[in-house]
Amino acid sequence: MSAEAGMASAEPLVAAASGLVDAATAVHSIGKQDVPHAAAAWEFWRKMGAPKYHVAPMVDQSELAFRQLCRAHGATAAYTPMFHARLFAEDKKYREDVWTTCPGDRPLLVQFCANDPNYLVRAAQHVQNDCDAIDINFGCPQRIAKRGFYGAFLMDNLELVEKLVSELVASVKVPVTCKIRIFPEIEQTLAYARMIERAGCSVLAVHGRTREQKNTTETRADWEPIRLVKQALSIPVLANGNIRNLADADALMAYTGCDGVMSAESLLVDPGLYAPTRISEPFTPAHGISLLREYLHLVQQYPTPMRMVKGHVHKLIGGWLSEFHDLRDLTNIGRLDIQGLLDKVVDELEVRVKALGRTHPVAVLTDRALARLEAEAAKQASGGSQLGGRANGQGASAAEAEAAKQVGLAPG
Repeated sequence: MSAEAGMASAEPLVAAASGLVDAATAVHSIGKQDVPHAAAAWEFWRKMGAPKYHVAPMVDQSELAFRQLCRAHGATAAYTPMFHARLFAEDKKYREDVWTTCPGDRPLLVQFCANDPNYLVRAAQHVQNDCDAIDINFGCPQRIAKRGFYGAFLMDNLELVEKLVSELVASVKVPVTCKIRIFPEIEQTLAYARMIERAGCSVLAVHGRTREQKNTTETRADWEPIRLVKQALSIPVLANGNIRNLADADALMAYTGCDGVMSAESLLVDPGLYAPTRISEPFTPAHGISLLREYLHLVQQYPTPMRMVKGHVHKLIGGWLSEFHDLRDLTNIGRLDIQGLLDKVVDELEVRVKALGRTHPVAVLTDRALARLEAEAAKQASGGSQLGGRANGQGASAAEAEAAKQVGLAPG
């Protein structure tokens, strides 16, 4: 079924909305739809504590130890990494590798990507007794999601989106939530969000970028569609996009009227982003050292695959490792265990930074990079000398002499 056909069947009001002058008029004309589970959705939200500050789902990065670190610094709810529903349903080893929790890990939303309701239901039933909600990923825009036909690429089959939500809602004991991206057209976005709400979604998280806007450094998220989605729905809505600090998080909620926010990349750099102390004591890279120490102690309490640990090490102190290459090498190829990272990397880095008396690293080229630059410079100089010699009476063409002049290798 095409996206256009799916949209038409999913939302009869799209045709009317598309003829309206602007998005705000579309919202006011359609109004909030009356869904039978709205009261239950709000009761669920209040039971969780009406959490405002969420740790977003991040593959291999929002694992238990990191969730607990963020909770200790102001986060009030957290998502697991995105799990692959089919693998989670069928492969016990995969489940044991990626899924861990503890009594203090609440409120907790477990996220799955899927394109088959059967696998999604089976996967969710493994975790429904140990979480507050099951979340469906409709927002991943990466190439792997395109190949596997899940995440944001399900926007091309809205009938399947509706089926995934409704069948999961009917098959698990906990509420179902969803995370989406926006369409380029606001009318499509509103119809999409309302369809998901009607299918039984209890909380909708909206990322203010389209599927094509994958690079967050190149494209700012658009908060306006999020605001309009919030106005159009009867269930709690979370906003996602452009959160660099706590002030941004509060500004996003104020602008959109949303019930909470979620952050991903910025939290990886500063897990204390949601901490009230960040208002009076803004984050600097020096904070990353103490946060890494705290994280590694949590890893000792909640064992974590080393691939995840190293990812966090580089996010938290990556700038310092670009200055102290010996510590970077110890991290990457030193075969250190968690205690080794604490003793040989974190402790040593703390001593060095304290001696420097500054809070920001200064990147230094590696020996290999320097050697490569020197080799390139020598090669250019050698070629330029030949050009210069010929240009001064040895038959060089005017074009060669000009080329030598342009790169500074011949007199101008």
